Amino acid sequence: MDFPKELRYSKEHEWARAESNIVTIGITDYAQDSLGDVVYIELPREGSTVTKDETFGVVESVKAVSDLYSPVTGKVIEVNDALIDSPEVINDDPYGDAWMIKVEISNPAEIDDLLTADEYKDFVEEEK
Repeated sequence: MDFPKELRYSKEHEWARAESNIVTIGITDYAQDSLGDVVYIELPREGSTVTKDETFGVVESVKAVSDLYSPVTGKVIEVNDALIDSPEVINDDPYGDAWMIKVEISNPAEIDDLLTADEYKDFVEEEK
């Protein structure tokens, strides 16, 4: 299981990469592994607003359908449309090509509320 140190994590198993006031969001290696083979994804439109801890999309696998929860609040400035046609990329590269949305955050302090890699790793171990 991979837990990149440069990312922050939510307890809903999304990761966030903050660069200035832009946050890239995806699901963690643990989440994709738990879901199994991903077959469908639904993402918000560019220009829409996402709210911390509220759903922004859906991911469907051969095992289950799961809501996606935003780790931050802000405006969606970019959507990874390639995932719509190839959702299986989530299983292959959850921290790279499978990023889902980029959000211009309205409150940068929300990043500090997210778990560090070590905290998230401990959280996952407790959840197993």
